[in-house]
Amino acid sequence: MLLFCLVLGFQQVAIKGVAEEISPLTQVALRSLIAGVLITAFAYTRGIRWQDFNLHWRPGLLVGLGFACEFAFVAWGLNYTLASHMSVFLYTAPIFAALGLHLWVPGEQFTTRQWWGVGLAFLGMLVAMAPGQVGSADVAIIIGDMLGLLAGLSWAATTIVIRKSSLSEAPAELTLSYQLGVTALLLLPVAIMSGQLMSAQFSSLAMASLGFQSVVISFGALLLWFTLLRRYRASQLGVFSFLSPLFGVLFGTLLLNEPLSINFLIGGSVILLGIVLVMR
Repeated sequence: MLLFCLVLGFQQVAIKGVAEEISPLTQVALRSLIAGVLITAFAYTRGIRWQDFNLHWRPGLLVGLGFACEFAFVAWGLNYTLASHMSVFLYTAPIFAALGLHLWVPGEQFTTRQWWGVGLAFLGMLVAMAPGQVGSADVAIIIGDMLGLLAGLSWAATTIVIRKSSLSEAPAELTLSYQLGVTALLLLPVAIMSGQLMSAQFSSLAMASLGFQSVVISFGALLLWFTLLRRYRASQLGVFSFLSPLFGVLFGTLLLNEPLSINFLIGGSVILLGIVLVMR
């Protein structure tokens, strides 16, 4: 889990670090295509065939759309905000997912402690997004932070669809194939038509970042997560997963020299405390 959180915490930094050479949207589209081919081939070796894809295509399309929206918002938001901010706001997803499950899934209703966690998380969002002084840079960061929240909402919607559909009992490789495949099919044409793919500069650093995102994050890390879920309790793993945004903030500060405002440090800490109360 520590390895998983380290890798996932580095995700936004890997995208932001080469954003001037390859746009974030193009990176997400290409890595989804590469990882989608890898995971589909892996699913075939595990005995998953075309008939299995046909059986779950409706919820598969929905989770694919949710996954595509999540990373489209991440890519869009990184044009405005800091990688450290995106790492924290993306991980509001457990809060939104828990709220949706509370409303629509029997047996998932909140306790008093969890409602306190929700309240703290939303209070933390307000504090973290408060601009230090009204300026164009602060407005841009707020826009990026809002897009990070939308990415978290998209991630939460994907979780709810999986829990409420036949995908809840489908192999993880099948679900991941839908997510990566639909994302590549939707975002790659956008990258081509907008000219972002043609203007990309594939330097050695950009290729290394793209390879890391495709093989290590989108393929390896997500498969590792699903494997851990089969062996250990999700509630225990969930506590460890809160290290990902902390690593994201750390990497953004150390590797990209991103500044950390006092309101973001306070608000981000309150958000993480709220998430822990909800998922503990």
